Amino acid sequence: MEENKKIVVTREYEKKMSEISPFELKNILIELADESARKSTHIMLNAGRGNPNWIATTPREAFFLLGQFGMEECRRGTKLEDGMVGLAGIPQKPGIAYRFREFLDKHEGTPGSRLLRDTYNYMVHEKGVDENDLVHEWAEGVIGDQYPVPDRILKYTEVLVEDYLKQALCNNLPPEGKFDLFATEGGTAGMCYVFDSLQQNFLLNKGDKIVLFAPVFTPYIEIPEQIRYQFDVTEIHALKMTGDGYHTWQYQEKDLDVLKDPSVKAAFIVNPSNPPSYALTQGLTERIVDIVTNDNPNLMIITDDVYATYVPGFRSLMADLPANTLCVYSFSKYFGATGWRLAVVSLHEDNIYDRMIAGLPDDKKALLTKRYGSIMLDPSKMKFIDRMVADSRQVALNHTAGLSLPQQTQMALFAAFSLLDTENLYQSRMVEIIHERLHTLWESTGFTLLDDPLRAGYYSEIDMEVWAKKFYGDDFVEYLKANYEPVDVVFRLAQETSLVLLNGGGFDAPEWSIRASLANLKAEDYARIGEGIASILHSYADKWKESERNKNNN
Repeated sequence: MEENKKIVVTREYEKKMSEISPFELKNILIELADESARKSTHIMLNAGRGNPNWIATTPREAFFLLGQFGMEECRRGTKLEDGMVGLAGIPQKPGIAYRFREFLDKHEGTPGSRLLRDTYNYMVHEKGVDENDLVHEWAEGVIGDQYPVPDRILKYTEVLVEDYLKQALCNNLPPEGKFDLFATEGGTAGMCYVFDSLQQNFLLNKGDKIVLFAPVFTPYIEIPEQIRYQFDVTEIHALKMTGDGYHTWQYQEKDLDVLKDPSVKAAFIVNPSNPPSYALTQGLTERIVDIVTNDNPNLMIITDDVYATYVPGFRSLMADLPANTLCVYSFSKYFGATGWRLAVVSLHEDNIYDRMIAGLPDDKKALLTKRYGSIMLDPSKMKFIDRMVADSRQVALNHTAGLSLPQQTQMALFAAFSLLDTENLYQSRMVEIIHERLHTLWESTGFTLLDDPLRAGYYSEIDMEVWAKKFYGDDFVEYLKANYEPVDVVFRLAQETSLVLLNGGGFDAPEWSIRASLANLKAEDYARIGEGIASILHSYADKWKESERNKNNN
């Protein structure tokens, strides 16, 4: 078997590698960092990916305890010979709520039992749902013995998750009316479904103008460029600086004026941002609301709010512009559940998407009638969010659409856990963990981190050009640009210190910036990362000083 060729890092190689996705470049950096670690006493540290190193325990304990109840329900009335070979029936609805309460009494004090009881009481006593319907949905959900019905999201899962989103994304001040939800296989699947259905329903067509708020998660840069979409993309960059030259990672209000143009069909936003990890200011939100209200009422806003829960008091655009906003929210980061693949797409029941479809020309309506005609007799009455469900299964397989029942059950318990945490104990601890790591990183660099209540801190974006200028001045910055590629920083971190970070340029952030994930390493590891970043900067400066001395000596 041919051995892998050793990577030789030259400036030309770096220039080529700067063109690929940072998530693909990461694999090369890991290989270099691993090789470096083998040659030294360093341990490779990978701060390149946002997979958290924590889990929410209580909702998982509730899920596994609910699984025991579900199995008991399936075994009720099972014939002895069936049980002996591992067969059982399925949960039966009559009297199931009574048996559930008996089960909880029997398991009083068992991890997860309190959350199950509190969630049951919340749904039955505060939401007024039918107790047998509720518990039957849970029992079937945890066992996974049925297709998802309704296919978009289970009835009571939607109730819990909608209430959670109103708490987490609307700061408990939601707009009037209901949000319809579509449970998806993670936020990435949700965003794929959004892109696809917008195009399938003639709301976004090839060549249409869209605005992308940058820096941004790299796939959102790449998807609009694909042949199937080919949108005309304008980027707004969060490059606002303080008077003394520090990044605020916010947008200038005047740059939002591009949204006034009615030919701009959609705006894509990650809020809080990825990688800088800052929520939009109230002023920027109000500016967007004003533009939509007065200049571009049919502007479609697609927002990815996965990091919302790391900013206490966060308020999504779905709260202030519910008719215009499609929101994708993932449970993966906050609950340590990337492997569960849990997310929802949220759309208000009164929205511009449905209205714009109703206003399409007759020829396009005819095509959509043909597309969705196998699902309902009058497809014109089909909501856009239900069209997304059908599109996710090529329409023809709509009858088997939907997120699996166990996934939806765990999602409901995650939502209930946070919803019923009235003292915000979990959120407070999450924010504390992230901020401890953040401050450890920055204190170790010797750089200045400005206080900012809008900082989520899940990632940290460090612009090396800013700190090159702060420490050594403009001449050093010019030397740096003339002699090195921006990605040289992440290559040197990998080769010299066994540290893996991602290049900010790959997220359309400043070219000389680097992104560190604060989610997946111990707090003390970030001290080494900070020291490594600082050492790279100062080693560049040593080379520059040496070159200046040589000039003067000559």
